Amino acid sequence: MDNGYLKSPLGLYQLKVRFEIWKTKSDYTSSSSSSTIEEQSEEKSKGRTMLEILGTYRNLTLQILLSFILTLILSFVKISIIFLHGLCTYIQPENLGQNSAGNGLRPAIRRPSSTDDPKSNVEVRRRNRSKDKSEFDESNAQIFRIKLDEDHLRSRMYFTEYNSLFVLLFLAVSCFLVNYYLGVEDSHGVLGNGLMFPLVLGFIALCKVFVALGKISIERSASKKSEKKLSLIFGVLGFVFGIIISAGVFPKGFDFQLGSVDAFCCIVISFSMACICGFLYMPAGRSARSFWIGTDQIRSNLSIISCGWFGRMVLYVNYIVSVFTSLLWIHPLAEILVKRSDNAGTRSGQIGLVGNVGMSSDDFVKFRVLCLLVSGLLQAMAVRPNLQMFLNEAVLSWYQRLHGSKTPDLDFSRAKMFLHNHYLCLVALQFLAPSVLVILFLGLSQIDLSSFAVSQLVCGSLPCSDFIKQVGLLMSWWVLFVWTCFTSASLVFYRRGVLYVS
Repeated sequence: MDNGYLKSPLGLYQLKVRFEIWKTKSDYTSSSSSSTIEEQSEEKSKGRTMLEILGTYRNLTLQILLSFILTLILSFVKISIIFLHGLCTYIQPENLGQNSAGNGLRPAIRRPSSTDDPKSNVEVRRRNRSKDKSEFDESNAQIFRIKLDEDHLRSRMYFTEYNSLFVLLFLAVSCFLVNYYLGVEDSHGVLGNGLMFPLVLGFIALCKVFVALGKISIERSASKKSEKKLSLIFGVLGFVFGIIISAGVFPKGFDFQLGSVDAFCCIVISFSMACICGFLYMPAGRSARSFWIGTDQIRSNLSIISCGWFGRMVLYVNYIVSVFTSLLWIHPLAEILVKRSDNAGTRSGQIGLVGNVGMSSDDFVKFRVLCLLVSGLLQAMAVRPNLQMFLNEAVLSWYQRLHGSKTPDLDFSRAKMFLHNHYLCLVALQFLAPSVLVILFLGLSQIDLSSFAVSQLVCGSLPCSDFIKQVGLLMSWWVLFVWTCFTSASLVFYRRGVLYVS
């Protein structure tokens, strides 16, 4: 521009306006850039805070996500139904001769002769005529095999309890495994280390099991009055036995380090042991009957009630491992399997095997925990063959009554088939409950409670964390011990002829 124009008032005014516009733009640019930097720093701080929160509550977050995903998968896949899918149940309908030809029904067991042969029909009618003119209609004696599917299972009693128990077992086991393999950091607190979630879930599952077993034990038509009375008697004996163990009356008899227990803890432990003993009496008796039939101890040689080689192997292995594991907390066997120190070994060198062979004390503790876990898993595997043998028991009753006389009364076998079919999920729940209890108590005993405030307290002569671990192991062993004792006693009575399957 011309210098004269710049010196004029109008030129000076325009320069002043331009300078103010430039200054405003520069201030706005600097303010916007500073605000952008502040926003970016705030976003970075928020991201760091979220990462710190996720790092602090890593275990809890993983357990919640895993439980949510497992719940969706189990509800979609319906694993509890798949577990029982394909089992065979039986029905014995009435007045079948009028409708069997049109419906195309085919009985599971009947005479080997063909019904299309007129000569065989004449021979059958002649054989059925007795001197008193009584006739037996063979068409009403036929039974039919039905494979269980989803509709059949959902219509049975206690299916909801069975399904929820199955889901809770998977959720609790997954949370126990996550807690075991990820470890615990005391700096993160109770919520941060994720201990609260498996504890709450485990106690909820235990309450569900005990409530379901309590409902079954007072079910009117599910058991006899004599069985209910015996369950009550065994519950009282379990209470007495619990006081003996928790009070340390025979410290050299059982290898449980409970220390000196106060009266309240002793009563709580004894009451829990009494409930377990009373609730498991009837399921253990049914399990013994299923074992007796499944392993063909009665020598019936009936293919329709055969368990198969795999199911029979599962029944045998489950029983043997359960007996062996239940003996690991009884001192004679525990002393044989544990190798003592050198000084103790030299002093007890004259005893023989006791204290001189075996494994170290720490390895023996891990071995007993592993045996409890294997026993619980084997009992879960044995649910399916046990349940199939429970259904086949009605077939055996039908077969015995069919060949017991020339004119058998099959009303009893028909009613038994109906009841066994009706209480299918109830018995499945009874067979599944011991394995669930063993695994849940064992999982709760392996949780490290040192980060809890209650661990600083003293329960009796032990810290509460150690005391709770010992109580969890005691309860897990007690479930297996009671189940093994009832099953073994029932098998002895079957062998001696005191009990029999009918």
